[in-house]
Amino acid sequence: MLEHGITPAIAQAAALVAGADSLLICAGAGMGVDSGLPDFRGDAGFWRAYPALGSVRMPFHEIANPASFAANPALAWGFYGHRLALYRATLPHAGFAILLELARTKPGRAFVYTSNVDGQFGRAGFADEHVAECHGSIHYLECSIPCSEAIWPADGFLPEVGNAACRLLGPAPRCPRCGALARPNILMFNDSAWIDTRTEAQSTRMQAWRARVRAPVVVELGAGVDIPSVRRMSERQRAPLIRINLRAPQLDGCTGVGLALGARDALDRISQALPRSG
Repeated sequence: MLEHGITPAIAQAAALVAGADSLLICAGAGMGVDSGLPDFRGDAGFWRAYPALGSVRMPFHEIANPASFAANPALAWGFYGHRLALYRATLPHAGFAILLELARTKPGRAFVYTSNVDGQFGRAGFADEHVAECHGSIHYLECSIPCSEAIWPADGFLPEVGNAACRLLGPAPRCPRCGALARPNILMFNDSAWIDTRTEAQSTRMQAWRARVRAPVVVELGAGVDIPSVRRMSERQRAPLIRINLRAPQLDGCTGVGLALGARDALDRISQALPRSG
């Protein structure tokens, strides 16, 4: 053990960051846990966050489903409305600021690829044009039919939710074009109606950035194995990988280092281990 809790693995991660010209930050639900956000790990974890859905044994994949908006709009928007209000009220933890500061030291800066729909990277100060949200964003809406390819901000929707029953108490948002029920612009389970134009534009910008940088390091944070979208993106980069994951830090054949730590703790330790100028 080195001083100040800097293990050889942390020292290796710091060396990878120090030698990179840019950061590709790949984040899953575990990134938000240190901000106090639930990660919905398994039905038990989901039901702890939403006891009303636990009482009727409704699993995450049933409520996070476009069919729920047709079957029970008040319940569907109770769930998503609560999440929208929660994400708006949540401050990003200190690890986001560490990543932002690290990015500022690199000539190629950073790009974020995340499965999180919470908008926390934008709130932490990352520019919109440097974030790709592969599952969409709760801060945008689309028509539930859909009647068009339109996507619009959810800024004007202020959900009031009865937490005891997880139901929206006020009016649900409506499509401004046809008046049908609106839904979040999020990729749900069994979702053939998700409008992906915003996410595709983000992906195009990320590909252009990736083609410009020459020596990136991938910093992956809290990416799950059940829906491995983020882990697969990390592994495709042919770049050193720092995999930060309390439960699954294994590298699966990639070059780099795995850290069985939470996101904020790992980033703080890596930052402390970096060489100081002057």
